[in-house]
Amino acid sequence: MSNNNSEYLAKRQLKSGTAGWLLLAGLGVSYVISGDFAGWNFGIAEAGWGGFAIAAVLMAIMYLTLVLSLAEMSAAIPAAGGGYSFARQAMGPAGGYLTGLAVLIEYALAPAAIVIFIGSAVEALTGFNGPWVYALFYLAFVGIHLAGVGEALKVMMVISGLAVLAIVATAVVLVTNFDAANLFDVAVSDAAGATEFLPLGWYGVWAALPFAMWLFLAVEGVPLAAEEAKNPAKDVPKGIIGAMVFLLFTALLVVVLVPGAAGANAMGASAVPLVDALNATGNTSLATVVNILGLAGLVASFFSIIYGYSRLVFALSRAGYLPQSLSITTKRKVPARALIVPAIFGFIASLSGEGDLMLAMAVVGATVSYALMALSHIMLRIKQPELVRPYKTPGGVVTSGIALVLSLVALTGVYAFDPRAFLYTVILFALGAAYYFGYSSKHLMAKTADEEFAMLADAESDLAMAVNEG
Repeated sequence: MSNNNSEYLAKRQLKSGTAGWLLLAGLGVSYVISGDFAGWNFGIAEAGWGGFAIAAVLMAIMYLTLVLSLAEMSAAIPAAGGGYSFARQAMGPAGGYLTGLAVLIEYALAPAAIVIFIGSAVEALTGFNGPWVYALFYLAFVGIHLAGVGEALKVMMVISGLAVLAIVATAVVLVTNFDAANLFDVAVSDAAGATEFLPLGWYGVWAALPFAMWLFLAVEGVPLAAEEAKNPAKDVPKGIIGAMVFLLFTALLVVVLVPGAAGANAMGASAVPLVDALNATGNTSLATVVNILGLAGLVASFFSIIYGYSRLVFALSRAGYLPQSLSITTKRKVPARALIVPAIFGFIASLSGEGDLMLAMAVVGATVSYALMALSHIMLRIKQPELVRPYKTPGGVVTSGIALVLSLVALTGVYAFDPRAFLYTVILFALGAAYYFGYSSKHLMAKTADEEFAMLADAESDLAMAVNEG
């Protein structure tokens, strides 16, 4: 290996061994936890409670099958690029880049959506809102990440713990007010197939899919921490599966108990469903506490998705898919530019004030990436049966096949809900693809993931030798 490569990679090192499986599971939960507080409930307005329940079950199956597929690939290919690394191994540089680009659209736009929701929550508590609130949150949390990964993940665990506490406390109180009749108080429309259970017909179920995804969106980001895990082959599968099981539990609590206590019709239009459900049932003091801890949930997701996009940008840049200067790391082994540059783009996007649009665009990017990741699992099973797989997906390609089909269905659901978000995301995707085919495909550091792994291993042994000789 050339000295140039050693020098190049020496400036692009992450701090390994900082995250065990519990921290990774915490990371998975904090990616998603804000979705339990708000956003999902708008699906009830699209489909009624019964229709939304069907959409939520379908998306739970999609995420569970995807997570089981990702667990196998993350143990076999433990790289900071997560889904992009798996796709590159299966489909080559172009397939890898397009998967990475789809995840990047999701991870760059989701914080922009969340920071708008944070602004609304801050306004409800203090009366302040606007661009300076967004800027303050971006500056504060990018700043904590710049301090180092171990510190950042621990802060995130505490914030997520507070958010989970709020959900459990809400559930315990609302159980006593639960009445199944409240779930079906949405008026039956004249839509095709409309019944009391499906008041807005089957079209409503389709349009509710993007909101059902909000209960699990971004859990697939756990493998982005693979290069910082203590034992990636064991820790990443345990972390991502542990996070998914926990999120299924919290989703069940909020989807059944919140509308079951306060009425599906009222909750379908609520900006803060947990808070409104507590107020409606006379639990006003707990509502105030949950409003504050709901902000902790939003902050947890905002904070952890910033972590996720920085590791993805780092990996894409290190391999040459994005400008190579973005992957340079600091003395603390933090990819500073990969944290700051997408934050600037996210902040600019947040100035639109259209959180729902940002969210829908993030979902388009997500569903495209899910389809490509599930396809990668199938292709790796067929093309590389000899690949060492410390964890194997139960059900094999049948499981990833289910994830593939459901992710394509979910992608069309965004179109059913908001064609504008679909179109804007396609334009972003086309611009990103043009950059790759026009420029970066000719400037890649390594053609395959294996080549990059070999380069990294060589660079690490060169660094170790230099330290020993020093």
